[in-house]
This record gives sequence, structure tokens and C-alpha cells, in this order.
Amino acid sequence: MAKPIITLSGLKAVIMLGMLIIIMAGIKVAAEIIVPFILALFIAVILNPVITRLEKIRLPRVLAIMLVVLVVILLMALLMAYLGTSLNELARTLPQYRSSLIAPLKTLEPWLQRAGIEVSVDELVKYIDPNAAMTLVTNLVTQLSNAMTSVFLLLLTVVFMLIEVPQLPVKLQQLMTRPAAGMEAIQRGLDSVSRYLVLKTAISLVTGFVVWVMLSLLDVRFAFVWGLLAFSLNYIPNIGSVLAALPPVAQVLVFSGFYDALIVVAGYLAINLIFGNMLEPRMMGRGLGLSTLVVFLSLIFWGWLLGPVGMLLSVPLTIVVKIALEQTDGGKSIAVLLSDMSKA
Repeated sequence: MAKPIITLSGLKAVIMLGMLIIIMAGIKVAAEIIVPFILALFIAVILNPVITRLEKIRLPRVLAIMLVVLVVILLMALLMAYLGTSLNELARTLPQYRSSLIAPLKTLEPWLQRAGIEVSVDELVKYIDPNAAMTLVTNLVTQLSNAMTSVFLLLLTVVFMLIEVPQLPVKLQQLMTRPAAGMEAIQRGLDSVSRYLVLKTAISLVTGFVVWVMLSLLDVRFAFVWGLLAFSLNYIPNIGSVLAALPPVAQVLVFSGFYDALIVVAGYLAINLIFGNMLEPRMMGRGLGLSTLVVFLSLIFWGWLLGPVGMLLSVPLTIVVKIALEQTDGGKSIAVLLSDMSKA
């Protein structure tokens, strides 16, 4: 009797793969709905320890939530106002970049020709269109003003999530076949994600502030914008700090020259060395339990699936997936592949 071409285990694997593809396609299509929910969930995870501390000083939970959310709204309003002013000024400055680019490009042209690279600066400048960048910044300012409604709905979702936290364990236990093991896994996931997000937010705030101060001392224009960019992109592992350094370095290179740009690069390298390579690993303890390759691949995967928010939250999302896989017999082997065995 001939052996079946597909075994039962192989059939199960094919079915699971098909289901996974369908789920990812659904998430991709519904990203506009899912992304705000995920963002609200992680904001609630960041704010919940603050709410818990306020409860310990005998402040009612609802009042503590309202107080924290009010502080967040005030900070965001001040931030949006200052950022909008800075971006408007940046939009007015952009047309100067074209004329300022000609001098450094003229200096660079002989070096490129000696290296065998034939480049015509006059032809290259024709392709530089500051109007496109100006339109991009103008649209960004408009989107910031229009985003206030979305931010309000996002914060409203966060408020209801924080109110629901005390009742959530009881509801989840009723849904589980093994409540003790399930709640232990959920608590472990919440502790890991909460610790990562709180520490990462604190480190990102300090990083953004130090970048702002450094650029202000070096008299770099739009230092606040670049500091805010450093804060935001610091959530992106591996490449975030590099991406945050590119715009201010390019600006200084165009307007101030090569040596001033080198000073800015040295400043960013020092900040990344101190905060990214020394302070952050020390504060994170033994690490996230994820290999470096998995962290980088998760950045690409979640960025493709959920867009920029997926890139910012790639590490905590991967931690959640890893802990969920550890709870199933079939997923344990995949969880091992995601782990950093050097820190076991």
C-alpha cells in the first residue's frame, strides 16, 4: 500500500500556515482600526504603573486616571503648539537649501571626479526641488491640526482601558481552561512589556532632551524638532538613532560646513554610546529574551504589517508573541528560535 503524500502533521502545518496568512492579511487590511487600538493599549500599559502609585497614596482610581490624562493632554497641547511653530518656520526656510547646497557640492565635485565618478553639480541641482519638501512640511502641519480628533478618541480609549484594568483578571480567568497557568503567562507578558515600555520611554525622553540641549548649545536651528525626532525614533531598535541623526547632520553640513557637521556627528555618537550601548542595557537588566537578529527582523515585519506604529512597537509586540507561543506545545520550538540563548 502506497504511503500518503501528505502526512497528518504536514496537513496540520499547511492549515496553520494558511490560517496565519489569512490572519495577517486581515490585520493588514484592518490596520486603520487595529493600529489605534494597539497604540492605546500600550499607552495604557505605560500609564498604569503611575495610576497604581497614585492609588497607593489613597487617591481613587478614577480620579487618578483623570489627573494623569489631564497632564498628558496639557503636555501634548504645549508640544503641538511649539512643534507647529517650528515646522512652519522650517517650511519657510526650505527654499534656502537649494542655493546653500551648491557650495558644498561644488567643493565635493573635484573629489568625485578624481575617484572616477562623473557628476555635474549644475545638472544635479536641477533635481533638487525644495517646493516638494515645503509641501510635505506644510501637509504635516495641517495633519497635526487635524489629528487632534484622533488623539482625543485615542485618549478616550486609554481612559476606558485603565478603568477596566481591575476587572480584567476576573474576566480572563473565566475564559481560560487553565486559569492559573494562563494568568501567570499574561502577568509575565504584562511585566515584560510594561518594564520595557516604561524604561524605553524614560531613556527616550532623556535622549531627546540631551539632543535638544546639545544642538541648542551648538546653535543648530530647529533643535527642538530634532530632539523630538530623537525621542520618537529611539523606540525603533538598532536603526532609530541613526535615522534621527540624519536630518540635523544634513542641515549643519549644508549651512555650516563639514567640520561643524563632524561635531554634530560626534555628539550623536557619544549620546548613542552612553544611552544606547551603556545605560539602556544596564537598566534593562538581562535583556528582553530576544536575539538581535529577531529584534531587527521584527522591526521589518511589524513595520510592513502595521506601518510606523508597528516599527515603534516591534519589540513589545514580539515579546507578546513569544510568550504566547511558549504556552502551546507546537509553539515552544518557535519561541526557542526567537530567544537569545546567550543570555539563558
